[in-house]
Amino acid sequence: MSALKTVIVPINKAGWPFIALFAVVSALLATWTPFLGWIGLVLTAWCVYFFRDPDRVTPTKPGLVVSPADGRVTLITRAAPPPELGMGEEKLTRISVFLNVFDVHVNRCPTDGVVKAAEYKPGKFLNADLDKASDENERMSIRLGLPDGREMAFVQIAGLVARRIIWWVAPAQALKAGERYGLIRFGSRCDVYLPEGVHPLVAVGQKMIAGETILADLTSLEQQREGEVR
Repeated sequence: MSALKTVIVPINKAGWPFIALFAVVSALLATWTPFLGWIGLVLTAWCVYFFRDPDRVTPTKPGLVVSPADGRVTLITRAAPPPELGMGEEKLTRISVFLNVFDVHVNRCPTDGVVKAAEYKPGKFLNADLDKASDENERMSIRLGLPDGREMAFVQIAGLVARRIIWWVAPAQALKAGERYGLIRFGSRCDVYLPEGVHPLVAVGQKMIAGETILADLTSLEQQREGEVR
């Protein structure tokens, strides 16, 4: 059974309607011409691959902040959290993780806490790799109250291809680090706003694994890492 799990990766339930649609279209194309049927089969296999939802092993040390998404760190900067969260205009350290269409798109909570606010904002569908995507694109923002009384925020941002943000959280809900909380369909970005005084433990260009890669330590005095992964 353990060997089978290494080959068969679980599929997130949000993907099954799309997989079924791709399969039906592929079958119809195959009745028209085998060549189109094979193309449809490849696209159906890609759809299955896109909605994979592998298990992850989250570090258990209290205070660790893990990546909410698979992908690469494209930007570390200072920016104010989304205004709809009511966290003020003070700039915080923001880590941006870009997901391409081949990354796992299931999002996970960065750390333990209680949801203080969960706000959806419609917007544009610019390339999620652009800095202005944080302000102008469609997004779902979450304000999380931490056990020590501080707060942080994390945001799902739609991208050039993404057209649907899914979330499974509500205000007053308690979340655990690494817990699944949402999904973005077809290319996107996740931003994490760290509490003041907390420094990133990752570098631009570094590969992220949702629920596993440590972005920061809320209890550490370690300074921000210098350099860029190439």
